[in-house]
Amino acid sequence: MKAIVGKKLGMTQVFKEDGILVPVTVVESQGMVVVQKKTKEKDGYNAIQVGFGKIKEKNVNKPRKGHFSKAGTDVKRILREFIVDNPDEYEVGQAITVEVFSEGDKVDAVGTSKGKGTAGVIKRHGHSRGPESHGSKSHRITGSLGSSAYPARVIKGMKGAGRMGNERVTVQNLEIVRIDTERNLLLVKGAIPGPKKGFVTIKESVK
Repeated sequence: MKAIVGKKLGMTQVFKEDGILVPVTVVESQGMVVVQKKTKEKDGYNAIQVGFGKIKEKNVNKPRKGHFSKAGTDVKRILREFIVDNPDEYEVGQAITVEVFSEGDKVDAVGTSKGKGTAGVIKRHGHSRGPESHGSKSHRITGSLGSSAYPARVIKGMKGAGRMGNERVTVQNLEIVRIDTERNLLLVKGAIPGPKKGFVTIKESVK
């Protein structure tokens, strides 16, 4: 399994060995720890559960404190699961760092996109504007959504105004340009969803 949970620090640019300037997103991993192993016999599937991120112990509820105490690890801010072929390859308390990746690896980045609040159809779905002439009252509104006499209602799933952003987004086939093992940094080519200091998951590409 090649996967890690990290914090998005922002974007910058670096020169590759052939002199090409590449835009990269910097992802910091503060140390991901295996908290639990799940097996097909006991849980129905093979996976490892990992903890990531610093958090004060007073901000963790009792059930989660007990979960980390059983594993013998410090409390972590978030928990994630990764499907693995053989959980026995990992030990509870084992640290997973950026060294699982190599430069040139293709990865998928999963994060939560920036919330935009309530947005109209032009911003949210890229609809065209209405007439700009005098008397028109439909410059940026949705427009007609109904069919006709039948079925005499608006079909489910029509694009309309509403909440935009703040949802899980996956960007596929990004390239790892550079790895800084001393500072636990990954430099990933291109943009990754989410704001600065947001948590992201970098995992081996599925395509």
